[in-house]
Amino acid sequence: MRAARIHRFGDASVIRQDEVPTPRPGPGEVLVEVAATSFNPSEVGLRSGLLPEVFQATLPHTLGWDVSGTVVEVGTDVTTLAPGDRVFGMVSGAAAEYVVAPADVLAKAPESIPLADAATVPVAGLTAWQAVFEHARVTPGQRVLINGAGGGVGRFAVQLAKAAGAHVTATAGPRSAAAVKRHGADAVVDYTVAALPGGMDVLLNLAAVTEDAAKALAGLGRLTVTIAAPIEGGTHFVMRYDPEHLAAMAAMIDEGRLVAEATESHPLSELPEIHRRAEAGDVHGKITLYP
Repeated sequence: MRAARIHRFGDASVIRQDEVPTPRPGPGEVLVEVAATSFNPSEVGLRSGLLPEVFQATLPHTLGWDVSGTVVEVGTDVTTLAPGDRVFGMVSGAAAEYVVAPADVLAKAPESIPLADAATVPVAGLTAWQAVFEHARVTPGQRVLINGAGGGVGRFAVQLAKAAGAHVTATAGPRSAAAVKRHGADAVVDYTVAALPGGMDVLLNLAAVTEDAAKALAGLGRLTVTIAAPIEGGTHFVMRYDPEHLAAMAAMIDEGRLVAEATESHPLSELPEIHRRAEAGDVHGKITLYP
């Protein structure tokens, strides 16, 4: 099978399309034929060799975390999934034609959207879910400011905060403003030309910001939650993978209460170019890549 791998850390040119043996599932595992993976900006850090204590990877390493696909083989002791099941989840090495995963880390994919689009959900969707429901604990009527709403996490965060009953003000650049509004934001602020409003109950910071910008954000919300740069007085967290939360999001998608969609889709061979674009600030929303 083909897999997008790195044999050393470095710039985007280190990503190679390798031919490798197709893995076989062991006890408690399933083999998934990949419909798509999706790009996450944090994968640039892994590829570059940054923060090795966070992005631990033994070389050669197959890239990709988000996955959606179809179960084609099950190992012994697997009772929850069967060949033909449509699944999605977070699995290291998803940027390939096939990937092996423990059955219990996967969830049934939403039925109402293309299977490839389900790959947009795991990392970004779970990060947004935990920001809104676990850390900010958004309640009806609260005023929530979402900084960085045009990104993959932000588009889910807008929808989930609205589902929690909040009044949502979102920041987005000109290319993302229409999508953020379509996802339910009550107000959209173009951060390139306007100051961000204060007096909010909750600030969700989902954007990488400078030290000066972080100081400016610190006074905007009574409660601050950030996934990027730490903000004084705020809560900084890293997403915890939880397939039960993923299943809950799949149910919301099938009920029409949550939109999961790819802003772009490309063949896996174009992954190096997506990395280059991300480093240049030219990636918006969620990009899927198919084998």
